[in-house]
Amino acid sequence: MTITQKKPEPALKAFVPFGEGPLGRLGRVLRTDSLAAVGIGLILLMVVLAVFGQWIAPFPEQGMGQTNISQRNLAPGALHWLGTDQLGRDVLSRIVMGARPALTVSLFVVAIAALIGVPLGAIAGYRGGWLDEVLMRITEVFQSFPPLLLAMVTVAVLGPSMTNAGIALAICWWPWYARLVRAEARSLRDRPFVEAARAMGVPTWKIIGQHILRNCSTPILVQATVDVGSVILAAGSLAFIGLGAQPPSPDWGLMVAEGRGMVLTSWWISTFPGLAIFLATLGFNLLGDALRDYFDPRQVKR
Repeated sequence: MTITQKKPEPALKAFVPFGEGPLGRLGRVLRTDSLAAVGIGLILLMVVLAVFGQWIAPFPEQGMGQTNISQRNLAPGALHWLGTDQLGRDVLSRIVMGARPALTVSLFVVAIAALIGVPLGAIAGYRGGWLDEVLMRITEVFQSFPPLLLAMVTVAVLGPSMTNAGIALAICWWPWYARLVRAEARSLRDRPFVEAARAMGVPTWKIIGQHILRNCSTPILVQATVDVGSVILAAGSLAFIGLGAQPPSPDWGLMVAEGRGMVLTSWWISTFPGLAIFLATLGFNLLGDALRDYFDPRQVKR
């Protein structure tokens, strides 16, 4: 008699119910927090304007600085929805064309600040000792100055331009990432999985990269998202006082400065660019709050 062996049944794959995965969790955040949806919508609008601005703007040549003196200081109407400025340039076109430099500079500043601050904070928090003391004292020197004041001094030395304003803001912003990552690294360096990796002889650089920085990614992402909006506001402030973008660049802060002297007679020249700065900053702050709620494992199901 032949004995036939029963084939083993294939292992059942883990089934994640609909609504319990990352997409479902993100959907719950958007359903329960309408402000998060508003923030995402504002960011998407800014990205669309930055990418397709030259095709969206009604008068792209005016958006880049071409003047039309015969139509100066026109109130909002059918042809110029947001009016024209003192040089006859369409305000809506300049706002649309200004989305790209605003987004580009803010992303550049946040990226440079993170590239400087994150490694320094991770090394200081993980190694501790004299290295931690030296790096943190350097960080505190930069933090002892008000960020905008330090940026103003740096731009004054380098010369007023959008590029120099971005460099100055990056110099002001990196200490916050160093402090954030250092605090996270200090709490992670004594965890069992880090001690196990250290006992197995894993190189220090690999522990920092795979165990420390990977577990710091969530607070870094949330902070970076919020900082993009803050940098847009700071860059606009530098342009407002003449230390950022220079005419005829379509910079929102510069547009506010150009219309401040006529705010009572031609209020639209400075009001609408200021509103653009407000909405961009608000959108990134709301998106940062949504990301924090999305990545927080302690969020309960609603």
